[in-house]
Amino acid sequence: MKSGIWLLGLGIVAGLVLTAAVWVLFPRAYTYQGSLIDPPVRAASINLDDQNGHPFRLDDQRGHIVLIFFGYTHCPDVCPATLSEYRQIKKLLGESASQVRFMFITVDPQRDTRAYLKEYLGYFDPDLIGLTGSEAELEQVWKAYGVFRNVHPADASGNYLVDHSARTYLIDLDGNWRLTYPFGTQVEKVVADINHLLRED
Repeated sequence: MKSGIWLLGLGIVAGLVLTAAVWVLFPRAYTYQGSLIDPPVRAASINLDDQNGHPFRLDDQRGHIVLIFFGYTHCPDVCPATLSEYRQIKKLLGESASQVRFMFITVDPQRDTRAYLKEYLGYFDPDLIGLTGSEAELEQVWKAYGVFRNVHPADASGNYLVDHSARTYLIDLDGNWRLTYPFGTQVEKVVADINHLLRED
């Protein structure tokens, strides 16, 4: 009887060791929290001016993860909420945040001058990268990233709203478009994906 119990215990221990070995040797594939682009595609070039008047090239960001959001400074809701989430993501990443670029590309170049972008983004984080340009230059970028944009007629005061896509795009360390996130995605989920991609390199 005792030998049977001993053998049963030995079998349980052996099973646990085998299970642990399988987990170590064959870890489960990571499940991304955003919408995965599979296979990844090369991110379209972006050549615009930042809020400081310096030329910005997306191709120069290889070796960094880039988060891109298309919005405008007069946006009443989605844009300021997303920029606040950028700030939270940066905080949660800690030291790893230095490997991430946070970008805001305007869909309203008529009002979003470099000076206005700089002032606006400074309220959230002066390290955010704001990009603008002529409508023709931006049109190429909007089209390349499938950005929807619809400008409403101005009111009597000259104010107007711009309907636009509200997804965040993630470009990986190799310059590939890997993920998108709908508005409202929990920042912890975005951080988990970024940390995974940083370890993947």
